[in-house]
Amino acid sequence: MSAQVWTELRPPATGRGAESAPILKTELLSVRFGGLAALSEVNFEIARDEVRAIIGPNGAGKSTFFNCLTGVLRPTSGRIVFDGEDITGLPSNAISQRGIARSYQITNILPNASALENVRIAAQSRRHGWNMLAHHSAFADINRKAEAALHSVGLLGKADELASNLSHGEQRNLEIGIALATEPKLLCLDEPTAGMSQGETDETKELIRRIGRNLTILIVEHDMQVVMELCDRITVFHYGTILAEGTPHEIQENPKVLEVYLKT
Repeated sequence: MSAQVWTELRPPATGRGAESAPILKTELLSVRFGGLAALSEVNFEIARDEVRAIIGPNGAGKSTFFNCLTGVLRPTSGRIVFDGEDITGLPSNAISQRGIARSYQITNILPNASALENVRIAAQSRRHGWNMLAHHSAFADINRKAEAALHSVGLLGKADELASNLSHGEQRNLEIGIALATEPKLLCLDEPTAGMSQGETDETKELIRRIGRNLTILIVEHDMQVVMELCDRITVFHYGTILAEGTPHEIQENPKVLEVYLKT
């Protein structure tokens, strides 16, 4: 991906660690379903332009945490602060407008629309809203943003292909392109390599490396090789709380993590 294309897709970042304030933090974030505490007073921070992984056993609270950050779930108590603004309890569309984008564990695309149309809808949501009277060709900036997003995920050559005709790996990367078209400040990826072949996984890892140079990325991922290769830091969830945080090396050497999760 050329620097020019990425610059058109989103504003230039200030650089990894250039600003001390975290782009996102949670304070005593809790979610209860009846008597079950899915999250319990979670304090979490992610720095600007950091690539962070969230790992943990099934039922550890990873999906609940993601759902709170992206407005799918409303927390029972606590706060979520994004880019200096309290976004606790906002609906998902309002959170998206503020700059948090998400991909899903199950591919979430329009199968009977072209790759370009999938991405263009996302780009239009940031520029003009819905205008049913104006033809999409009137929005040159929308088309440019959509093409830049497709280029960034290696799918510009398949812009006119129906999304349903793309391979599984291409569909997952198209979903990342859709998220990028909304010009996010934080990209949340839920199991980005799930169901992929080794070749597709390698391509997606390279894609995440590329976009992670100028974008904050939060990943939920079960593939430990992907996590260890891609991420600056790792947060380990266990029974709705944070068990440990650290660099990949620190997490690999953490006895508590080895006992409850990595099992090595």
